[in-house]
Amino acid sequence: MSDMMRAIEISEPGGPDVLRECDRPIPAPAHGQVVLKVAYAGVNRPDALQRAGKYAPPPTASDLPGLEASGVVVAIGPGVSGLALGDAVCALLPGGGYAEYVATPAAHCLPVPAGLSMKQAACLPETFFTVWSNVFTRGGLKAGERFLVHGGSSGIGTTAIQLASTLGARVFTTAGSDEKCAACLSLGAERAINYRTEDFVEVMKGEGGADLILDMVGGDYIPRNIRALADDGRMVHIAFLSGPKAELNFAQIMARRLTVTGSTLRPQSDLAKARIAQDLREVVWPLIEAGTVAPVMDQTFALADAAGAHARMEGSTHIGKIVLEVGGEV
Repeated sequence: MSDMMRAIEISEPGGPDVLRECDRPIPAPAHGQVVLKVAYAGVNRPDALQRAGKYAPPPTASDLPGLEASGVVVAIGPGVSGLALGDAVCALLPGGGYAEYVATPAAHCLPVPAGLSMKQAACLPETFFTVWSNVFTRGGLKAGERFLVHGGSSGIGTTAIQLASTLGARVFTTAGSDEKCAACLSLGAERAINYRTEDFVEVMKGEGGADLILDMVGGDYIPRNIRALADDGRMVHIAFLSGPKAELNFAQIMARRLTVTGSTLRPQSDLAKARIAQDLREVVWPLIEAGTVAPVMDQTFALADAAGAHARMEGSTHIGKIVLEVGGEV
């Protein structure tokens, strides 16, 4: 076997056209790591932010984009237990997914759920790790609570709607077209709000306010989210498509006992991510294998057309996940 692999690198900060094919050395597994022969790689907003020069990878991570993939274990580093050569897994990656091979901590690998293809499995890690940790662990969502998720037709949104509704919450969501709203309703949302024609603040106030809001928009949504929350409500931020800054009246936060928090996944410790993986294995993987929850797929692109995949994502017409075909189904 050659010691080189095909990969997609960021030639310079910029638009989708700065993604280019290259040859890179196949990575070797460090302590606690495995190397995967990649079948499919998921495409996510942080990849586009990194490509644009707005989201630097951690110092120890690959400079190649790609935060999730499915594949087969082809090398195992020292200190790894519970995985064997040939195992089919999907994994949260520190980076490097847009390549034929990638190294990642073994504790961030999960088995491909029974009944799912490798293509579907590649869509699970980034979104399910993010939704579980922010909606249920950080946000504390409980059955019966009113949950508002913005961007309901995105990979995060489609995952959050399904998990929250399956676990008993009342789910509300925003989306930018009637088609996207219909998709959200089909996934379990009680109410899908077309933000171009309706005000989510008024809708949520009419329902008694949201107990939890998951926001990836930011900007002028931040003060509107505050108004849309019920007393003792929580707001969790995971991204800022419209910018991270807003003017807030903190008297409202104090008087109504609101909680404002947020997180990003990539900078968290390997141990923190391993704990999320364990939660998913115990609670969420059985739901996927039962067919109760499933990744919503948008479009597949060849690895060489990563630029097309990024353009598709940034055009915001997609519903669900976009993936790159690298090695294909095993």
